Amino acid sequence: MRPTLLMILAFLGGLAIGYIARNAGIGVPHKSDSHAADLAAIEKLHQADVAATLTQDPASLTSLWSDEGVNLGAGGTPVVGIKAMGEMYQQFRAANPDFKVLKYVSDIRQIQIAGDWALEVGNVQATYKLSAKDVPVDVNDKGMRLLKRQSDGSWKFALVGLK
Repeated sequence: MRPTLLMILAFLGGLAIGYIARNAGIGVPHKSDSHAADLAAIEKLHQADVAATLTQDPASLTSLWSDEGVNLGAGGTPVVGIKAMGEMYQQFRAANPDFKVLKYVSDIRQIQIAGDWALEVGNVQATYKLSAKDVPVDVNDKGMRLLKRQSDGSWKFALVGLK
């Protein structure tokens, strides 16, 4: 066999092997693997949300949001952007130094991921006290949260609307 024909056959054989391997998923992450990784990263956000909410640390709460995040559930007035989010959390903490979250559970019923965005729908149940002497208040909110994938693969809140 001539060397040129041998190179062409080797090249075509390599293409065929690559095509078969790609369609069989060998060496290529499956879409389900990517979906599972996204769900794991979103669950990490959920865990950070619970931890930050229970501690009420303004920096931790702010870190949950994307740079252009919008909070529609903050006392009726939308809060837009990471800077405004941080200021809101700091002002709330200064005005309510004894505020304590006793319980916080998010029950996400559905998550839809589309590219760098995820939409989740569910319920949030919480119990809090404005001060040590106040009676605990129970909250049961329903709504949606729009999440945005960050460049490092993590997810953050982009829009939250609960009521």
